[in-house]
This record gives sequence, structure tokens and C-alpha cells, in this order.
Amino acid sequence: MPFEVVFGTVLLIRFVLPLTILRWPLPGVVACLVVDGIDQSVFQWFGYDPPFYQGYDKAMDVFYLGVAYIATLRNWVNLSAFSVSRFLFFYRQIGVVAFELTQVRALLMIFPNTFEYFFIAYEAIRARWNTVRFQLKFWVVAAALIWIFIKLPQEYWIHIAQLDFTDTVRDYSWFLPLIVALSLVALVLLWVFVRPRLDPADHRWQITAPPVPAAIDAAGERTAYMARYGRVWSVASLEKTLLIGLLFVIFASVLPTTDLNNLRLFGWVGVFVLLNAAISLWVARRAYSTESVLASFVTRLAVNFGLVVILEIVFGTETSVGDMLFFLFLFSVLITLYDRYRPVYEYRFHAMKADDAGTTTG
Repeated sequence: MPFEVVFGTVLLIRFVLPLTILRWPLPGVVACLVVDGIDQSVFQWFGYDPPFYQGYDKAMDVFYLGVAYIATLRNWVNLSAFSVSRFLFFYRQIGVVAFELTQVRALLMIFPNTFEYFFIAYEAIRARWNTVRFQLKFWVVAAALIWIFIKLPQEYWIHIAQLDFTDTVRDYSWFLPLIVALSLVALVLLWVFVRPRLDPADHRWQITAPPVPAAIDAAGERTAYMARYGRVWSVASLEKTLLIGLLFVIFASVLPTTDLNNLRLFGWVGVFVLLNAAISLWVARRAYSTESVLASFVTRLAVNFGLVVILEIVFGTETSVGDMLFFLFLFSVLITLYDRYRPVYEYRFHAMKADDAGTTTG
């Protein structure tokens, strides 16, 4: 089978699979982890070992983690946990960008991907317990334990020692039995010492994402909220610029035909974020809305394509058509999802503030 077909299939899976995180957070992120762990072995099984694998892998990682972060906007009802996850996510993104610009591998250990396992921990807890009852201290301690005992050793293994799991299993016969034995020991310790100390479960297993608050679960309600509270210049616009801009810098460093100045790329992302915010606000104030995510995405893609054509005519660019269309597609996916679910987070945030104010005055 031609390598292009194999690579294209794996690439498509790694683009589509993260979208399941929005609906099935825990299975979705675990599936992304599994594909991330085996894709190089798949390439090698077909007789290929791409020299660009590390850059491609890092870019696809930050894409699926970006979707996971957007999922926290929609799904996480514990805003203390959300605040911790926000810090962990952007901290890692900054580290990845710094690595891509300097190629200093130690930066990936200094900026470990703690967000990924913190996301898994939260969703594993939510599957059986009500996360609202856990305070900020609990989530900070959980993040610290993941950071120190899981991610630092893993980042050292991957990025400093530069060891590959598949190659190590092949080269050392004792390695896989050791991993299996350690995993069994960990499971026994969890079963004997941790399980009896857990509080009784609050509900049956919940794998699907929690429902959006009833006051903002329909497109018309989200549109009305946007029309009332939305702003072009806002914290949301800044966060979108950071989210998409950092991801684009990483992708630009991977794509072989892209030679864009990072500051210029960030600047264009900021321009498009503000233009999209202005258009979205204009649309919201005219009460246009749709329940379909696909329809929203297609509309957003068409609008952004029109903006690109206009800017190309006025300013001109040196970016290839293929790269431009790729960035346009990626931007439209992320901006559509972010704008759809950011109001859900804001609604919960303001509702929590109102409850705190009511408790204080009461």
C-alpha cells in the first residue's frame, strides 16, 4: 500500500477522533492517546519510518489537546478544576512553541503535558462522582501528583532519553514483562488501599458529556447570550488568539512548504479572531442561529474564505494555496467550537458568582 494512503488515513483519524472528546470526553481522549501511541508502529509495519514524524506527532497532539480544552468549556461544572486545567494547557502550549523555536528538548520536560492526564483524572472522577464537591486544593494536589510522578518521568523518557516504547520492547526482552508487572502492582495497590477509602459513588457510570445548563442549551439562547454579553475586544478574543496562534506556530514549524514569521502569523490570527468576533456579534444581534454544528462550521468556513480572498487581493501573501486552505480549515474548526461552547462556561461562571454573592448577603 502506498505510504501516502497509509499516512493520509492515519492523519484523517487523528483529525476526526478528537471531535469525539466533546461528546464522550473520557473514551475520546483515551482513544486519541492510543492512536498517538501506535501510529508510528503502523507506519513502520508498512515499511516506512517518516523523518518528519516527531514534528507531525507534536502538531497532532496539540490539536487534540486544543479540542479537549474546548471540551472543558462545555463540560466542566467545577470551575476550580477548569482554572487549573486552563493554566496547565497554556503552560504546555507555550513550552511546545518554545521547543519548536529553539529545539531545546529540555523545554518539553520543563513544560510537561500535565493537562492531558489531568483531563483524564477529572473525567474519570466525574464518571462516578459529583465533581462540584471537590475544592481547589484537591485539584491542585491532583495536578501536582500527576506532574511529578507521571509526566516528569514520561517527558524524560520520551524527550531527554529519546526512548521509544516499541523499540525498547523489541530490543529488551525484560521490558514488557516489567511494565506488565508494575501495572499489576499499581492496580493491586489501588484496589487494596485506595478503593476502600473512596466515598460511595454519587451516581452510575456517566461516560457521555454532562448536559449544558437548560438556560443556554439551545442555539437561540446562546445567540441571545452572545448578543447581550459578547464583545469584539474581550478576554475570549485574547484566549482564542493564544489558543489558535500557538497551535498555528507549531503547525507552521512542521509543514515543509510554510515559511511564515511567527509574529506575523500570530498577528494574522489575531486579525481573523477579531473579524470573526465582529461578524459573530453582528449575526447574534440579528438573532440568526442554528443548532447544527456542521452548518455553523460550513458558514464560518465560507465567511473566512471570503475574508482570505479579500485580504489576498489587498495585501497579498507568500503562503502557498495548500497551506492557506489548511490553516483556514483548522482555524474555522477551532473558532466554531470555541464560540459555540465559550458562552456555556461564561454562563456557569456568572451563575457561580451570583450564588456566592447570594450566600454572602444571606
